[in-house]
Amino acid sequence: MIALNRRCLLAAAGVQVAAATLRSADAAAQPAIGFGFGTYGMKSLKTAEAIRVCAEIGYDGVEFALMDGWPTAPELLSDSERAEIRRQLRDLGLCVPSLLHSLPCLRSDQQHTENLERLKRAVELAHDLAPEKPPVVQSIVAGKTDQWEPSKQRLVDQLSDWAEVGRASQTVVCFKPHAAHAVHTPERAWWVHGQVASPWLKVVYDYSHFSLEGLSLAESLKQLLPITAYVQIKDSRGTPAKHEYLLPGDGDTDYGELLSILKDSGYDGFVNVEVSSHVHRKPGYDPVGTANLCYDRLAPLFESAGGRC
Repeated sequence: MIALNRRCLLAAAGVQVAAATLRSADAAAQPAIGFGFGTYGMKSLKTAEAIRVCAEIGYDGVEFALMDGWPTAPELLSDSERAEIRRQLRDLGLCVPSLLHSLPCLRSDQQHTENLERLKRAVELAHDLAPEKPPVVQSIVAGKTDQWEPSKQRLVDQLSDWAEVGRASQTVVCFKPHAAHAVHTPERAWWVHGQVASPWLKVVYDYSHFSLEGLSLAESLKQLLPITAYVQIKDSRGTPAKHEYLLPGDGDTDYGELLSILKDSGYDGFVNVEVSSHVHRKPGYDPVGTANLCYDRLAPLFESAGGRC
């Protein structure tokens, strides 16, 4: 049986604790880095169970996957179900720092229009689940690395539409640089961000993609931090053309270095475990065991880095 963490013990005693009150007095003066787990790796669990598992293990937050087939796809959630998720998160003291979607750009105009509608439903859900501090809504942008020049202006135009949805709803929308995709380096991410020029469009940093591109963790992270709203973690091996994504700790990423850079740079946000489909589609995959394994591997590093929520 999983030992109850501090949040669950407080909730069991009937004490409703907001996540902010869980920070110690000395941590208030430091960057507060939250540690989360994503339901992209928990598709087989009901939402209430996924939230409970993350709280019992000890995570500070849970990222919900919104794609078709996941139980938190916005069109599946009634008003009462959204209210129940919000209540459970509040009672267990969990944050919801991010909503993960798949809204690839550089497709047909019709697909872009449909994706904008999906994005609007996602930001509406963000406000329903955490009205005081809506989570970021994030997606990859897709495209191909070698098609950058003919596609970059169209990408800027489409991400400008994303930013407008963010502005209208007061919600930060993020794109994630991705190995082998159109935006695969910090330089391209900065160029796109600068062209859109909106405070409502930010970046998700995920070193697994830059590792495949042969870039260093320290250099890529420091380069992107000024426009980064959220950090995801997993490992990878191979090349952009032929690769595999792994659980954190199954590759060579130095997460102690990552957390140290975040703390020293004043990052005040979440670091979230993303379980790739390369892992969670394998026969016999265990979402609860995987969430426990990732916590056991990484929680000591968060504690060593200090400043955790």
